[in-house]
Amino acid sequence: MLFKISALVILAAFYSFYIAKLIIQKKQSIRTNQMGKGNNKPKKVVLIEKIMAAATCTVIAAEVISIFAVTAYDMTMLRIIGIILGISAVIIFAMATVTMKTSWRVGIPEEKTSLVTRGIYSISRNPAFVAFDMLYCSVCLMFFNIPLLILSVFAAVMLHLQILQEEEFMHNTFGSEYDEYRKHTMRYLGRR
Repeated sequence: MLFKISALVILAAFYSFYIAKLIIQKKQSIRTNQMGKGNNKPKKVVLIEKIMAAATCTVIAAEVISIFAVTAYDMTMLRIIGIILGISAVIIFAMATVTMKTSWRVGIPEEKTSLVTRGIYSISRNPAFVAFDMLYCSVCLMFFNIPLLILSVFAAVMLHLQILQEEEFMHNTFGSEYDEYRKHTMRYLGRR
């Protein structure tokens, strides 16, 4: 029961930050959710964004179902690692959304935002995506099952494809400023 409660609290905290950020920015008249939307985006970008959105929503459903459907297995240490990973995911995601301030968007924006390179973005160009991947791993460790693993891996692959699209957008939007940032900060984690 402890693992079920822990997993539900972790998911609730993670997605509460996500929803709260959307609401806060909406009150500031900022169109945050641009996933799969826009008149000026190439069809490939829109397609990947829509598949990624569907994949991430499907994983949420699979995570919740897994929490209630998977019976306990005798790997307490893996489950504890899952809790630690989940708490870390919440902290990293919160730091990423707070650090981005009003530049945070879901999907590739049609308007120019600011290039954020400080705080957690000084050690990862994509900390929010890292946090999503950590969350997927967290629930898989706590409530392992093959369908959840497959859906989580698929969602992580779609997040990676989104990152590749965003990198192209960032290069086209910020040019040498982004290229310099990319030289020093790794895509997922670390400095060069």
